[in-house]
Amino acid sequence: MRCVTRDLSGIFKAYDIRGVYPDDLDDDAARRIGSAFARFVKAPRVAVGRDMRTSSPTLSEAFSQGVHAAGTGTIDLGQVSTDALYFASGRLDVPGAMFTASHNPARYNGLKLCRERAAPIGSDSGLAEIRALAEDDKGSRGAGASGSDPDTEQVDILGDYAAHCRSFVDESLLRPLKVAIDAGNGMAGATVPIVFDPLPFEVVPLFFELDGTFPNHPANPIEAENLVALQRVVREQNCDVGIAFDGDADRIFLVDETGEPVTGSLTTAMVAQRLLKRNPGQGVIYNLICSWTVPEVIKESGGIPIRTRVGHSFIKEVMAETGAIFGGEHSGHYYFRDNFRADSGMIAALLALEAMSEASVPLSETLAPFKRYADSGEINSEVADQAAALEKLKLEYDDGKQDVTDGLTVEYEDWWFNCRASNTEPLLRLNLEARTQEQMANKRDEVLSIIRGGA
Repeated sequence: MRCVTRDLSGIFKAYDIRGVYPDDLDDDAARRIGSAFARFVKAPRVAVGRDMRTSSPTLSEAFSQGVHAAGTGTIDLGQVSTDALYFASGRLDVPGAMFTASHNPARYNGLKLCRERAAPIGSDSGLAEIRALAEDDKGSRGAGASGSDPDTEQVDILGDYAAHCRSFVDESLLRPLKVAIDAGNGMAGATVPIVFDPLPFEVVPLFFELDGTFPNHPANPIEAENLVALQRVVREQNCDVGIAFDGDADRIFLVDETGEPVTGSLTTAMVAQRLLKRNPGQGVIYNLICSWTVPEVIKESGGIPIRTRVGHSFIKEVMAETGAIFGGEHSGHYYFRDNFRADSGMIAALLALEAMSEASVPLSETLAPFKRYADSGEINSEVADQAAALEKLKLEYDDGKQDVTDGLTVEYEDWWFNCRASNTEPLLRLNLEARTQEQMANKRDEVLSIIRGGA
């Protein structure tokens, strides 16, 4: 068979595969990647899931054809959330492939890949090898290696997934909270009803219809404008809490009973406190853009704070190395040791609701002790030469404690910032925190002026 080389560097990112369909990621690329993935993992079967994007059925079918061409069978999970795909990988002990572009606009699609038991695959743990195999077209077409066509097994995993998610909470503690949930026309519209049906919560659903064109708002809850509808419903219908999922339902953000958004750092602190109450002395992972509050609460709750760089593959690896019970990211990803170390927005949501049920006070009061600092949120700046801008910051703040684990982190006694490059765009991402709102605003503007060339 003639080998055909195709450059796929544009769609292989640090943690996953992502691009515009069909300009960057088309059926041929999906077929090549399917064959490459099967040859890389060398497993008898691969689980394949997909989200509700209009291009997901054809891409997942092409991917499965490539898997079959390499002599490997597939388990078709159908439409599932990303955390349900990870659960299937763990429960069935098979590698997994999820077609989704998460929170990206409708024209995008992509792949999140894992080994057996949801073990991560990132740029330094397999993605580079898969890309090389996919770029070399050998083995990406034709019959299976065994000489016969490998089969596809249809598996409905969602019932077992729902029971698994509920196992993380004590259902006897749950009280009838009124919960507004914004699925953003993403996969939470399919998973929330199955998970929540036996529970005592009154769910007020927003945008549960699966629609990969995202007709109501982008399924990206980290952006404040995408929380407006949820905030309005929480206030107008006197809900106890609002929960917003992203497109593939592996991330959540909360809004309290007043409609005030809750940062990923505060949710991490609340869930960590909850888990450490039952498992004292355990390690908890947080990434380097989390608030100072997070390691403080971990220590106060009898846990061991473990700091790591941003990104799911890094966090899962550190969790495996340390045995940490939980990990949280400011971006709304939450990882659980007993969930095959994979992230799950659903499990985090249930633990938050359990904490609220037991506290018997409004969420704003539960979180009040955690609101210790003022933060900027993530601010993006388009910068042509990212390395030069980071070097400029390094020189300007050379009197602070510097860390280059992930971009540049500079820490002073009363404020800190992290500035890191985007993996996919010519952007620098700034997160800054200080002890007072006034200091945060002053330092934010000062650092931004340097990043953007105004100083």
